[in-house]
Amino acid sequence: MDVKKIAVIGAGAMGSGIAQMGIMAGYTVTLNDVEQRFVDKGASAILKGLARLEGKGKITSAQKEDMLAHLITSTDMKAAVSDADLVIEAVFEDMGLKKKIFTDLGTYSPKHAILASNTSSMSISEIAAVTGRPEKVVGMHFFNPATLLKLVEVIYAEHSSDESVQVTCDVATKMGKVAVVVRKDSPGFIVNRVNAPVVLFHQLILEKGTPTPQEFDAAFKAFMPMAPFELWDYVGIDIVLHTQQYYSETLSKDYAPRKALKDLVATGNLGMKTGKGIYDWSQGRPTIDLTNPTQEYDLSHILAIQVNEATKILEEGVAKDPQDIDLAMTNGGNGTGVFSLVDTFGHEKLVARLNELADAFGIDTFKPTKTMLAGGVSLAK
Repeated sequence: MDVKKIAVIGAGAMGSGIAQMGIMAGYTVTLNDVEQRFVDKGASAILKGLARLEGKGKITSAQKEDMLAHLITSTDMKAAVSDADLVIEAVFEDMGLKKKIFTDLGTYSPKHAILASNTSSMSISEIAAVTGRPEKVVGMHFFNPATLLKLVEVIYAEHSSDESVQVTCDVATKMGKVAVVVRKDSPGFIVNRVNAPVVLFHQLILEKGTPTPQEFDAAFKAFMPMAPFELWDYVGIDIVLHTQQYYSETLSKDYAPRKALKDLVATGNLGMKTGKGIYDWSQGRPTIDLTNPTQEYDLSHILAIQVNEATKILEEGVAKDPQDIDLAMTNGGNGTGVFSLVDTFGHEKLVARLNELADAFGIDTFKPTKTMLAGGVSLAK
């Protein structure tokens, strides 16, 4: 199947970013939303994005104009998808809304069209069930910002056809992305799943009260683009709570939001978007005091949690092999894989860290998996 026309449903930051990647790859893209003001804002973001690239000499003025000529805007979803080969839904994370949209897509889209959801965590199979063509439905999870981060997770729903997945991977590749196939529809897919228990760990640190978020971040700031609690603020503390609640319902009750996290959200200080959260963002990026880093935790604790969860993904058949997981982690914002670091830290040390954390917090999620206890996985094996 040859994709020529793409419809993007939702003109927010993700939708407009995806649409920009589409027109840059030579596709004709219709950007759709429920109100003209949303479409106009999304189109403006695309124009600014292309103008930045032109200013940096990465595209010419003629290329920019040609790309913009391939962008169509619409507030009529039926018309927007009527001749689409691929439809990418990029609305906010509300299962009821997504089901309504996909019910309509099943009715209005051409029979050959592939229907993709950009959801970061919700069940693709549940979404697919309302379309009348579940074999044509896949997950196509871009990472934010979609114009910069390379990874696209292409997710098999329960009834997705191999052709639908392959065509979606081909489109992602043509957009300049690194497509990693998620073999099984599972909460968090690959990257967010690997990081889910890390956020749980941070939540437990917050609940414990020691070290403080500032002391904890001071120990990690030198190794990460954003320190752990700084990232909470950047994402939105309410989003952290929402995702932990979701994982408590789908993965383990261990993830249930603790009082300290709920109390933070209740203050209304949700991070960067409100100007204040754990840190003060009113003057731009916050200043983190690096003079008193915690000595209690280090990178081996974080890696142990990530590697352990990655082995669960392999045991459950969500990913094909360790290389796919590391490819996803490297291109999804982490900067490096997890299995590639096992030999650096030592498998025995990581298992010891897992037992230490499981005992200290009474959390089964941190207990070593069968794979870890049997010797683990490294890319050298």
